[in-house]
Amino acid sequence: MKKVLLTAVALIFAIATFAQEEQPQGWSHKGNFGLNFGQSAYTNWAAGGQNTISGQGIFNYEIHYLKGKFKWDNTLNTSLGYSYYSFKHKPIKTDDKIEFTSLAGLKATEHLNYAAELAFRSQFAKGFNYEVDSTHYISKFLAPAYISLGLGIEWVPNKYFSLYFSPVTGRITIVNDDYLASIGAFGVNSLDVNDTSSHVINKIRYELGARAVAKFQYPIANNIDFNSKLELFSNYLNHPERIDVDWQNMLVLKVNDWLNCNLATHLIYDYDIPFYDAEGVKIEGSKVQFKEVLAIGFMINLK
Repeated sequence: MKKVLLTAVALIFAIATFAQEEQPQGWSHKGNFGLNFGQSAYTNWAAGGQNTISGQGIFNYEIHYLKGKFKWDNTLNTSLGYSYYSFKHKPIKTDDKIEFTSLAGLKATEHLNYAAELAFRSQFAKGFNYEVDSTHYISKFLAPAYISLGLGIEWVPNKYFSLYFSPVTGRITIVNDDYLASIGAFGVNSLDVNDTSSHVINKIRYELGARAVAKFQYPIANNIDFNSKLELFSNYLNHPERIDVDWQNMLVLKVNDWLNCNLATHLIYDYDIPFYDAEGVKIEGSKVQFKEVLAIGFMINLK
């Protein structure tokens, strides 16, 4: 985990050397919408194989406002993907995210802003551990959901890179499901006993700590774009040395104006998310979560 953090920090400072470009005054917006597909088919294939059809929808949009020394940046990133092995059975979810951030900043110096940021993260649909079964869900919409609100500073040395740091950030983890909350999923406490005859399920976890967010967007070539977002959070109230890590990367290779190939990775480390062994016993500590999605499809720019 330490090697991952050191690598990420090294990249952050290595890429912050490009020329600055001013954002236009007033309102500006941009976004994209895309559909990615995958398919495989077998007929009398002696080596064996499984027919599959997969699809993924992506919608991203940004709205910015700049007037004098004040700016307001809003970003929405969403995706949802499924793979079908047989139309007689339920599809398998391959990708699912809802992320929204809103940052208001007041210019302090040429490259520094006083900033306040609101961030929200959740998912659209139920998720399953398909290695165990596909009937008992382990997540769903608003279970979990993460809401962060903080005050800090933003460093913007150029149009490709920004670093936001908040020494005072409140974070709420919501598990809006009775069963998942009752077993302490995603770090919320399990049953709170109020008296000898009733139990109240705690669905919310509160944290207060420091948060840092580094964003990097750069066109590597005329037809290759790279995006990276690294989030770090330390909870002052409980083991501040256990730093939560959320690192997302996407490489987009454009074939033409509408056809492209995407490679996305997502790494998460959160000590408070419990894991269990094959016998259902809780594992001490946590695990590094990693997801990789490779897809080809079309992308339409929205302006």
